[in-house]
Amino acid sequence: MSSFWYERYGAKIYVYGKEPNVFFAEQIEHLNTGKLILPCEGEGRNAVYAATKGWEVEAFDLSVAGKSKALQLAGKTKIDISYIIEDAIKVSYPKNEADIVAFIYAHFPTEIRTIIHKKAISWLKPGGKIILEAFHPLQLKNKSGGPKDLDLLYTTDMILQDFLELETEMIQNVQTDLREGKLHEGKAEVIRYVGIKKK
Repeated sequence: MSSFWYERYGAKIYVYGKEPNVFFAEQIEHLNTGKLILPCEGEGRNAVYAATKGWEVEAFDLSVAGKSKALQLAGKTKIDISYIIEDAIKVSYPKNEADIVAFIYAHFPTEIRTIIHKKAISWLKPGGKIILEAFHPLQLKNKSGGPKDLDLLYTTDMILQDFLELETEMIQNVQTDLREGKLHEGKAEVIRYVGIKKK
């Protein structure tokens, strides 16, 4: 899998663009800054954006090429982000320290999805938030990006079950128009979720 992402992010262009995901940017806009963890952060667009807003950013991904482009983008923006190469199953962060963990198109197969989401909850401090945007199974009929494997797509029931111990602030199935580089472009069916760790 890491070779797939190395090849994808090895392109000169930023295949998902340099601008942040719209939902992610909207969600952090009015929050007090703090520590943010970004799994599967790819080329760094969300990490760099958040850092410019004053967030302490911790990001990880499997792709060395993705990390290289993320650090280049951060350098051009003259900000710092922490970015490590690690598998989501193996990665470790301190418990009860993060203010936000944001899964932006971080798709995992069923057998590991619940494990990773549970780990993310443990990283959050009480009152911290999970922010998630991911493709819904209806996305299979569209050509605007995302996995073509049904096992990698998420329903509202799956997300609510994974984050059962959180207080749901919002969950929506949304038809949106993506403008995120050449690989996320056009009509898309997505899930948007925000959950809060109970104090």
